[in-house]
Amino acid sequence: METKQILLDTLTFHGHKCWASTAGVRIGLAALQALGVERSGAKSLHAIIEIGDHHGAMCFGDGVQYTTGCTFGKGNIEKNNQGKLAVTLIDKANQKAVRVAYKPSLQKQIKESAFMQKRTAGIPPTQIPEAEQWELVNLIWDAPQDQIMTIGPVVDYPWSEPAEIVRFAVCDGCGELVAEPYLRVVNGKSLCRDCSGYAV
Repeated sequence: METKQILLDTLTFHGHKCWASTAGVRIGLAALQALGVERSGAKSLHAIIEIGDHHGAMCFGDGVQYTTGCTFGKGNIEKNNQGKLAVTLIDKANQKAVRVAYKPSLQKQIKESAFMQKRTAGIPPTQIPEAEQWELVNLIWDAPQDQIMTIGPVVDYPWSEPAEIVRFAVCDGCGELVAEPYLRVVNGKSLCRDCSGYAV
């Protein structure tokens, strides 16, 4: 697939056009290239993404997910909540990894853009004119690689695959399907966390 098509598909998946999801695509592509691997359709790759919770530019995560194929649904991506726009991509088969981080050299332009002025004022991204959305997408997409990211060395990364949970049972309380390790036995009944009253 052409890289521009990956960008367009990512923006469709993400729901709006912005600089951070575009940065995620660029950084995801760079990580794949550094490791000499292709997008994961299964679980051959694992990503550790450094975004946190409830901060701007978390859109970066969708760019990384779509580009690398490491997704929360497949369980081959995790967040370490550093509040950074960076990812460590792991090639499980070859036990190699690379960390790629966003370089903030364009942040002044981004901050002063019409798009970000409106976002700061609380206007949802989908209500900002398309031309202003594309201005930032193109700024990141067309920037030289060394201007917007730092690519670390490829390093050894011993990987031990955790066992996949394939057994499920029905909660005796709510009747919903639950992965067995998440059930709690209370008074002889197998209950989900909500029905059992236990937080963990």
